[in-house]
Amino acid sequence: MKVNEKIKKEYGNYPERILQFGEGNFLRAFADWMIDGANERGDYQGSIVLCQPIGEFPKMSDMINAQDGIYTLAMRGIENGEAVERIKAITSVSRCINAYRDYEALMEIARSADLEVIISNTTEAGIAYKEGDNITDTPPSSFPAKVTQFLYERYKAFHGDMTKGLLFLPVELIDYNGTELKKIVLMYANEWKLEKEFIDWIEEANKFTNTLVDRIVTGYPRDQISYFEEKNGYSDDVIVTSEVFNLWVIEGKKEWADILPIHKGEANVIWTEDVTPYKMRKVRILNGGHTSTVLAAYLAGHNIVFDFMKDNVFENYLEKLLYNEVIPTLELPREELEEFAKAVSDRFANPYIKHNLLDISLNSCSKFNARCLPTLLAYVDKFKEVPKLLTFSLAAFIKFYQVTKVDEKYIGKRADGTQYQVKDDADILEFFENIWANSNMAAIAKAVLSNTSFWSGKDLTEVAGLEVSVAAYLEDMNNKEMREIVASL
Repeated sequence: MKVNEKIKKEYGNYPERILQFGEGNFLRAFADWMIDGANERGDYQGSIVLCQPIGEFPKMSDMINAQDGIYTLAMRGIENGEAVERIKAITSVSRCINAYRDYEALMEIARSADLEVIISNTTEAGIAYKEGDNITDTPPSSFPAKVTQFLYERYKAFHGDMTKGLLFLPVELIDYNGTELKKIVLMYANEWKLEKEFIDWIEEANKFTNTLVDRIVTGYPRDQISYFEEKNGYSDDVIVTSEVFNLWVIEGKKEWADILPIHKGEANVIWTEDVTPYKMRKVRILNGGHTSTVLAAYLAGHNIVFDFMKDNVFENYLEKLLYNEVIPTLELPREELEEFAKAVSDRFANPYIKHNLLDISLNSCSKFNARCLPTLLAYVDKFKEVPKLLTFSLAAFIKFYQVTKVDEKYIGKRADGTQYQVKDDADILEFFENIWANSNMAAIAKAVLSNTSFWSGKDLTEVAGLEVSVAAYLEDMNNKEMREIVASL
C-alpha cells in the first residue's frame, strides 16, 4: 500500500498560497513540516506548490506527484536525555512542477491571486548572478533571473497592484540571503531595461527577508526502509528523516509573520529585526563546539560525534567549553544561550545520526578561524587572560595537522597507529608538513600563530600568553595520551 492510499490529504486542497523553489529533503523536512503544522492547528489555510529550480532530475517531481504530494517525515533525536522518534505524514503539498518541462505552469502561479509567499533553497550557489540570462528564456537558468521574470509576469497580470507583492523566505546558506536575492533581482530588472514602475514595485510591494536555518536532515533512510514500511503500514518513495531540533530565524518586520504564522506552534521560529546575534550564537556554540572538540576527540580514538558524547571526559569538556568560555562572550540573554547549548549537546548525542569526525575535520584551518578564534579573542578582551579550553583546542588543531605527504595525500597518524587523511588547501597542508619537520614545540606554535594568512591578517603571537600555552599543550600531546590531557582540563 502506498502512502497516498492510506493517508487522507487533509490540507492539500487549500488555496496554493506558497511557491517553493526546491523540492529536496531539507525544505520538505523543515519549512513544509512547519506549514503543515500551521494548517493542522488552524492558524493557516494554504497549500504549497513545489517547483524544481533545476531541470536535471525530473524523476523527483514525478515521484512526489505520484503520491499526491503526500510524504512522511520521521524526526529522531534526543530530548532531555531520552531518545525520541516522531513520525508525521505531511499533507500540505498540492503538487510539484518542473519549470523546464512545464514553464507555463510556473507562469500560471505568477498570475495567481492566492499566492503570498515564496520559499527557496537553491544551494549556496543559487543566489548568484549569471551573465546571459534573458527575460525571454523559458525559463532563465539562474534562480534570481527566474524570480525577476516571475515577478514581472505577476506585475503585468495585476497591473502593478501594490497589494500583490510577495513575502520571500530564502534559506540558502549565505549571509544576508534575502538582501542578496533582492539585489540581483534588481540587477536583472535594470539589465533587461524593464520599466521604472516595475522596479519600484519590486522595491515597495515585495518583502525580502534574511533568514538563518538549523536542522540536520538525514534524507531518505535507504538502510531502514523496511523498518518504516512495517511501522507505518505503507510504502513511501520520498520519505525523509531528520533530527528533532529545528530553528528558523527570520529577519523582517514583525507584522510580516502574520502572512505565514508558522511561529505559533511547536516549530522554533523567531522573527527578529536583526538576525546577526542568532547567527553568531549558531556559529560559535554549534559550529564552534564541533570544531573545538572533534579534532582532539578523533586523536583520542573516537570516530563519530555520538562516540565522544558517550565518553564522559569529552562530554564534560564540551560542556565546560560552551558554558565557561563561549557563552560569556555572547550578547543574547544567558538563559537563552544556555537553552541553545543544551539543545546542541542533545543533538551531538543523537544516536540516529552518524556524523564522522573526519568529515567535520574538512578545512579545519578556515573553520577554526571563523568559528573559534573570534570567541577566543573576545574572551581575552573581556577577561584579560587566554581561555584554557579554546587554547587547548587550537593546539589540538595544530597536532591534528601533523602530516606527511604520501602519494599526493597528506597523512596524519593517531597514537594507536591509525592513519588518516587531512583535507584542506594544498598550501596549508604543505605549510604544516614543513613546520612539523621541527621537533621544537615552541617553534611550531610560533610558526602557526604568526601565520597571518590563517587568521584574517592577525598575528596571534601578539595575544599575551597564547603562544606559550599552545606550545605547552603541544608538548603535553607528545608525552601524554590525548584523553588524559582532556580529562585534566
